[in-house]
This record gives sequence, structure tokens and C-alpha cells, in this order.
Amino acid sequence: MKSLTTTFFILFSIFCAAQQTYKQTLKLMGSRFDITVVAVDSIEANKNINLAINEISRIERLISSWDKNSQTSEINRNAGINPIKVDKELFNLIERALGISKLTDGAFDISYASMDRIWKFDGSMEAMPTKQEVNASVSKVGFKNIILDKTNSTVFLKNKGMKIGFGAIGKGYAADKAKDLLISAGVTSGIINASGDMNTWGKQPSGEEWKVAITNPINKSKVFALLPITNGAVVTSGDYEKYVKFDNTRYSHIIDPRTGYPASGIISVTVFAPKAELADALATSIFVMGIDSGLDRINQLPKIECIIIDTEGNIIKSKHIKIDRS
Repeated sequence: MKSLTTTFFILFSIFCAAQQTYKQTLKLMGSRFDITVVAVDSIEANKNINLAINEISRIERLISSWDKNSQTSEINRNAGINPIKVDKELFNLIERALGISKLTDGAFDISYASMDRIWKFDGSMEAMPTKQEVNASVSKVGFKNIILDKTNSTVFLKNKGMKIGFGAIGKGYAADKAKDLLISAGVTSGIINASGDMNTWGKQPSGEEWKVAITNPINKSKVFALLPITNGAVVTSGDYEKYVKFDNTRYSHIIDPRTGYPASGIISVTVFAPKAELADALATSIFVMGIDSGLDRINQLPKIECIIIDTEGNIIKSKHIKIDRS
């Protein structure tokens, strides 16, 4: 549902008197994860990194719609048939996802997984789908048809053929959970980077804040913003690698789950938030909502900021974000 930018560069000191940064890169949840921790030696670092790996793998087993044994797959198999009792953790994640759907007027919707894949972004499309095909593609999508029973911890998809998926929120949630676990284990500083869904805490061994450099996708050779990030998350969603163009209009691979049509007008959205889960969901939502509606919604939310780059390369930011261009 979305392409994650690789234009983040983590700037940190490699050595400090007592502590150093240790980093491991591996594939989890079908994506690249970079796990960085500050520790006194490699033994301590590897132990903590393994804690994070195990936690991310646990989350994947819980939420994966590709794993036939997951509770998410069980929910999807029983669409239109029976409610499914799930772990409280999964129930709460779905409940929060529905809250974001309401907040964004349906621009974010985990039932997007029900959508027919009629848009192709591999260069094979020669014409736009018909209006009838587009309407049919989203006929089973609709977060209001996800029925939650808090007392019994059950999830029911009201219509047959409905599916839920966590592609636009799962990696952010996993990054949050890994961060929380490492903090509880006494890790004072680190970064969980889930293919661009970055979650940080603490500071560099030098005492400086972690920083992210953000580039304009139209001109990747130049950094336009250098931003400190302390105990928070930053997520970028971009369409500059996956899109189609018809009648001089550029259509993103990010599809509006309400209409079945791709988002247009934006090529990159970066969201700063306390949690990667929320930043992940909002980055996708702004693409769908558009610049004006997206900014209006972000400006009403506490502790949330965003940077938007439109198809002309213009940079638009939310009210309170400060950009260091030096």
C-alpha cells in the first residue's frame, strides 16, 4: 500500500568513552530492519538486539495475513460467518486502527486488504481502469463493517470477502513494541528503523540528539532538512518509485480505500509523532486526504508534525515544525 523512503540518514557518533553504538541489519516482516543500540560492549549489544528481533518476530506472527495460522488470517477466513476471539493485544491494535480511520474520514482503513488489485505499477498498465472496475474493486472495503466486541475480545468482518491487513501500520507498531521492550530491559538509547519507520529514544553516546536528514525526492543529491529527534518516531511515505501517469496526471501507488483511485498531487509525506504506529498510519492518510485536508488534520493534533513534498517539488510543513537548513 505504500512505498517507504530510503532518504533518511542517521547521523551519530561511532565512539564515545564508555559506550558505543552497535547496529544490526536484517530482514523481518518482509522488510529491512536496522536495529541500533547504545551499549558498553558487543555482548550486551547483541543480547539486546536479539530481544528486539524476537519481539518483532512475535508481532509478525500475531498480525501477518500471509501466515495461515495467525489470528489475523482466522479473522479473514471467517468474514461474514463468525466473530473470532483474539488476543487483547491484537484487539487493541485493531481498535486503534479504527480510531485512526474515524480521525481521517476513512483515508486510513485496514480493510483495504479487501481491495481488488486492478492498478498495476510495474509499467504494464496501458489505460486507466473503467469506473465500473474501480467501484467494484472497493466494494468490500469499509472500516465501519469491522465489528468489535470489547467484552468478549472478538473481531467480526461483517461482509463475506472482507479482509484486514496491517501493511500501513504493522511495521510501525513492531518498532514501537521493540523500543518499549528495550527500554524496559535498561537500554538507554537506540533506534529501530523499520524500512524508514524510525523510532528513537535517548541520545547519541556523545550526548547529542539523534538526527535525521531528509532529502527532496526530486533532487536526491541535496538534503533540505536536518531535524533532531528525541524519544519519538518519524515515518516517510513516498510514491516517487511506484506510480502511473495518464493524461499528464501522476497517480500514486497509494490507493484511496474509499474511492479505489490512486492519490495524486503528493510525492512524499514525512510525519513526526510520539509513536511509529501513529506516524505510519498518518503518513499514508495524508497522501490520500491531500495537502490541504491533511495539513488541517495534522495541525489539530498535539505533538504531531509533518513535511509534505508535492509533485512540483514544493515543500509544505505543518505549523510548528522547525527546519534547520544550515
